[in-house]
Amino acid sequence: MKFTDGQWLTREGVQTSYAKQIVDTRLEDGRLTLFAAVRSVEHRGHTLNSPLLTVECWSPAEGVIGVRTTHHAGGSGPAAGFPLNLQEGHGAAATRDGSVVELSAGPLVLRVDTALPWRLEFLSGSRLLTAAGSRGTGFATVADGTHHMLAQLSLGVGDLVYGLGERFTPFTRNGQSVDIWQADGGTASEQAYKNIPFHLTNRGYGVFVNHPGRVSYEVGSEAVGQVQFSVEDQSLEYFVVQGEGPRQVLDRYTALTGRPALPPAWSFGLWLSTSFTTGYDEETVGRFVRGMADRDIPLSVFHFDCFWMRPYQWCDFTWDPQVFPDPGGMLRRLKERGLRVCVWINPYIGQKSPLFAEAAREGHLLRRPDGGVWQWDMWQAGMALVDFTSPAARRWYAGKLRALVDQGVDCFKTDFGERVPTDVLWYDGSDPEQMHNHYTQLYNRTVFEVLEQARGEGDAVLFARSATTGGQQFPVHWGGDCESTFEAMAESLRGGLSLGLSGFGFWSHDIGGFEGTPTPALFKRWVQFGLLSSHSRLHGSGSYRVPWHYDEEAVSVTRDFTRLKHRLMPYLFQAARQARERGVPVMRAMLLEFPEDPACHTLDRQYMLGDALLVAPVLSADGTVEYYVPAGEWTHVLTGERIGGPGWRRDRFGFDSLPLLARPGSVVPFGARDEHPVYDWADGVTLRVHAPADGMETVTEIPAPDGSTAATFHTRCSNGTVTVRTDDAPGEWHVLLAGAAASGDRARKAGPGVRAGASAGTRELVLRLPE
Repeated sequence: MKFTDGQWLTREGVQTSYAKQIVDTRLEDGRLTLFAAVRSVEHRGHTLNSPLLTVECWSPAEGVIGVRTTHHAGGSGPAAGFPLNLQEGHGAAATRDGSVVELSAGPLVLRVDTALPWRLEFLSGSRLLTAAGSRGTGFATVADGTHHMLAQLSLGVGDLVYGLGERFTPFTRNGQSVDIWQADGGTASEQAYKNIPFHLTNRGYGVFVNHPGRVSYEVGSEAVGQVQFSVEDQSLEYFVVQGEGPRQVLDRYTALTGRPALPPAWSFGLWLSTSFTTGYDEETVGRFVRGMADRDIPLSVFHFDCFWMRPYQWCDFTWDPQVFPDPGGMLRRLKERGLRVCVWINPYIGQKSPLFAEAAREGHLLRRPDGGVWQWDMWQAGMALVDFTSPAARRWYAGKLRALVDQGVDCFKTDFGERVPTDVLWYDGSDPEQMHNHYTQLYNRTVFEVLEQARGEGDAVLFARSATTGGQQFPVHWGGDCESTFEAMAESLRGGLSLGLSGFGFWSHDIGGFEGTPTPALFKRWVQFGLLSSHSRLHGSGSYRVPWHYDEEAVSVTRDFTRLKHRLMPYLFQAARQARERGVPVMRAMLLEFPEDPACHTLDRQYMLGDALLVAPVLSADGTVEYYVPAGEWTHVLTGERIGGPGWRRDRFGFDSLPLLARPGSVVPFGARDEHPVYDWADGVTLRVHAPADGMETVTEIPAPDGSTAATFHTRCSNGTVTVRTDDAPGEWHVLLAGAAASGDRARKAGPGVRAGASAGTRELVLRLPE
């Protein structure tokens, strides 16, 4: 929200008040409280008829400093904020040296000179990260009488801003106006399904605004050297999060707001959907499943979209008896094929659903101020919302899902959760403006807990569309409704990278695009991208996404890249463990891995899959792709070509390939099997060592599907030899000094290069680098 009219004026009807002068300071128990007048106080008379801002500063964790600015404290109180994990006893200290007061939180320091005009400086060591200057702290009233707290933090030369959720607009937020407000707007607009009031920068810090309602950002768009954020409230709370690099910033941010759960290993395989409005019944489902098996395409999950239930009755959680007369038997037959089953749900109850009257009678539906049930006709006729602020409503909804889990359903696609009205009364009295964004968290938590209680920790997974701060705890999320175009494929990738920079570890998208029918070329390119994502789902709206509907080459591309992903499972699941333990996403913007390379700061058409593999999806019909290679000698995983960086490349690829490069010095474990994502990844594993440099030492952990560590390998390069040692490998293992590697059938042969095999019990292999 903009309050000014250029540099000098305010907008018509707007009155602004900014902190000008500190009139009192309190230091106690590692906290710093500043009292700031909004005018210069030269004599006692200036203390009259003028606001005084209370600015409280403290540290909830090492490297994190919070600032809460309050105008009037006696109203309904400040926003409830998000649940935070506070770090006790980390040694925050408030000190005074003459007129200078400081609050230190490990490497992050807030410095204020109380004798000077208002200025909050946030420093990492002696380096200034950002500052709240003359217009950095204050409030504004606008023509409609609403009161807005605001803050501005400075941007230095070359500072770039990322994040604020899954956004499909240009990757760097500089120059953008962004409202944190849930909306069902597809992937081709400025609206977003997943709105997160956290922005990351390329300068060693991020900022989290702890407010669940609408947060309005002007990122260098009102004052070009400032990030401004404002809320309609009497109080505004934000946290500056420091890090040696963007990965450490995400580590500290997700430690504060919650780390992702570890999805089950089976969820990393290929998901196939019925699609949305297409016709389907058990015969159709069986034909698709058999078709995948007959074509040797491994399938892990089958998803039933909305019309598994009867039209107009979403949700009643009951299989349409006309279409699925034997749902229990059908699920059993799918399970006998080794498949998991996902079904679509949403948090709405249509009036025709038998559950509508039941839920209304028991008080489980959201109500209008007059006490009647809130309803409208968008999406489902006469639909109402389940009021998840009510414990009884949550138990009721969970009970309906539990019956499906007992029937054989393994996971749920939690669609919608964005279109939440504000002219309502919530059961627990929540502020409607704040609950608009927060509703999705209650919805997804309710569903995730059903699965976790029924299946156990580590075997629960969602396919969720909407999210707010903390939603990363309930993976997986997918990108929503995109069109079947190369442009939509690119905007989906931008959204996923943006979400990863907002603290979310796992992300997926509709392979082939949702709206429309992809061309064969687009389908094959999206298959490559989809199977080199953390999670992979074939899904559309009005047309099927089975590969043989496109051409025979689409079948082979789907088969080869699915099997490649299965062989990469020991590597991908280790990246998943990093997401759980440190908050770093599986699909990483190049900035995360190469913060010292300025060329990587704006890249949004390529990414790192884990810490070692660079992926550049092909976003053109003719196979041409432009991509950037950071410094060093990289190895193309599918062809074995050595590619030197730093520099840009423009190459052309057939449908069996794309830029998939292994980082110099990386050790990438490939599993021995490719027919399913879940197997003993350590048994028969091949460690592919890429362009090792003398003196290199690397530790490679091979996870087990339950999340534990199955084996650990130590690789060292010295004097022209590579030595790989292990003390706990459970079976055979192999080392390849990779000069070439391939997908599909070729991947099983590991490609040419210097290789050695070890039988069970072998502790060490030594290989000599080729001249």
